[in-house]
Amino acid sequence: MVALMLLGGVASAAPEASLRPVARAGVNAGSGVTLEPSGAIAPRRRDAAAVAAAGRGQGMVASLRPELRPRRFRRIAREQERLRQRGAVCGDLDIQGEVVGRVAGRQNGCGIENAVRVRTVSGVTLSQRAVMDCTTAQALKTWVDETAKPTLRRSGGGLKSLRVAAHYVCRTRNNRPGGRISEHGKGRAIDISGVRLRDGTLITVRNGWNGANTAQVMRRLHSGACGPFGTVLGPNSDRFHLDHFHFDTARYRSGPYCR
Repeated sequence: MVALMLLGGVASAAPEASLRPVARAGVNAGSGVTLEPSGAIAPRRRDAAAVAAAGRGQGMVASLRPELRPRRFRRIAREQERLRQRGAVCGDLDIQGEVVGRVAGRQNGCGIENAVRVRTVSGVTLSQRAVMDCTTAQALKTWVDETAKPTLRRSGGGLKSLRVAAHYVCRTRNNRPGGRISEHGKGRAIDISGVRLRDGTLITVRNGWNGANTAQVMRRLHSGACGPFGTVLGPNSDRFHLDHFHFDTARYRSGPYCR
């Protein structure tokens, strides 16, 4: 009997509410999370649309957990690795070669931050592997695809290779002492001295520019580079370019400089 009375007294003295603290309205200190008067976490303003949609049965409230890296970035990374394994550079399977990385110049103004060494462009072989940046490699591809191949498609079975006269080299313009650093010294230029066709025919800039059967072709190759490249120089520009085309990706406010 006494025991029952003691138990009853204890029960009557017990608190009605839980001993767990009740969250107060406002911002929970240190968390940055807004709370409702009831203690529930209030939806963030940026998730208001999701909350409304959830109330209509059209979705669910966005999670407060940090989002995972978007799938498209992971997909891009996998694709770049696949291309690299297949010999592609600059993220383009049509530009084959190898990544060089940073090239330090021997003097101020020279060098390339992210260089590549290109061996083929759209199936057209370069006579020597050319070091350049990706902007120049992409410009070369555009010229090959849109000008060189179409111009030569009916000549000797089509274009097979390009004769490269120069690519990256740390020097001044036209090798003049005290001159400004050439675009070659920045990895932004390539010199083409001729084209070889699939039947073995070689057409050089020196002999083909004024040739009876090749002058028109050579001029198309020259003019077609004006646009993809910012500077295009050929035999009519000066005595330094009588035997090759100079292409570089320097850009000017007035537009491409082509002579």
